[in-house]
Amino acid sequence: MSLEIAIISNTIAYEKDFRRLNEAWISTCFQLEESDIELLNNPQKFILDKGGVIFIALLDGQVVGCCALIVHEHFTCELAKLAVDPNFQGQGIGLLLASTLIKKAKQLSFKNIFLEGSTKLPASISLYRKLGFKEIIDEKSSDCICHKRCNVLMEYIITSSPVDCLG
Repeated sequence: MSLEIAIISNTIAYEKDFRRLNEAWISTCFQLEESDIELLNNPQKFILDKGGVIFIALLDGQVVGCCALIVHEHFTCELAKLAVDPNFQGQGIGLLLASTLIKKAKQLSFKNIFLEGSTKLPASISLYRKLGFKEIIDEKSSDCICHKRCNVLMEYIITSSPVDCLG
């Protein structure tokens, strides 16, 4: 049985759900940091007003997942705040959200996408690898990680040829 998931973007109507889903996974596995609280309390200012995109996954009108494309400098964006409701994990929603973000990043002419991850969440690292993200392993990578919970920096290089992320 496959779920009929709708992905919508750039609506602040689901701001509370975006905060709820992210606070839940972060608090369950780690500790909310000041930067998390600031961003989750004002995604309009820290994501949308800077040209970013928030993606919301809906199943029959119920929010079951989310993620954000955060704009950085020089054709670089970040995949951040990817969260799926625990009742719906393992059903491809995270893959669908991240794939949608990659397609949007290509449309917006970004050259690369980075993310911060944690080896304490092996399913997420596996998902990112499946999508084509590669670990950045150099002396600078640890300096680029902003969250205490993260110990992995990954990057997706956007090629000029169209590639199906789900392929």
